[in-house]
Amino acid sequence: MTEKTIKIKKEPVVKKPKKKEDKNVVEVIVESEKKEAVHHAPKKEKYYEATGRRKTAISRVRLYTKIKTFTVNNKPLEEYFKIVRLQKSAIEPIEKMKIADKLGASIKVNGGGSMAQAEATKLGIARALMKFNPIFKKRLRKLGFLTRDSRAVERKKYGLKKARKAPQWKKR
Repeated sequence: MTEKTIKIKKEPVVKKPKKKEDKNVVEVIVESEKKEAVHHAPKKEKYYEATGRRKTAISRVRLYTKIKTFTVNNKPLEEYFKIVRLQKSAIEPIEKMKIADKLGASIKVNGGGSMAQAEATKLGIARALMKFNPIFKKRLRKLGFLTRDSRAVERKKYGLKKARKAPQWKKR
């Protein structure tokens, strides 16, 4: 005995018009399987992202137009950079462009020391500002915020005590 598979197709349901005036109009509604509603998160705000580097510190900066706070590694800027000089250094490009009250930033930084992290953040903010408004590029370049400081610790060489310091020479 052979088994046959039968596919059942759902046929459209035809509804007749309720009003006598609309006899010519016939609504055709196809019943389809109910799909669960997909809940999408609300649209996230647009941001301008850039990366800044200094020594071994790397900073990823996202500039927001609606959020007016500065967070570094999910902490307020003042809490992360405890020294006021580092706080000012990190957000200096925004202050020089005179738009500190219009923008906020979310910053992820790792590696290096606190000074290198602040400098990397400064470069990242400057690059993000350039994406935010290309007109800022000339002013940022003139102020020196778009130049990456490439200085890093020189490696130690064999036969030397440090990168360049040689052991004391003795005659005998």
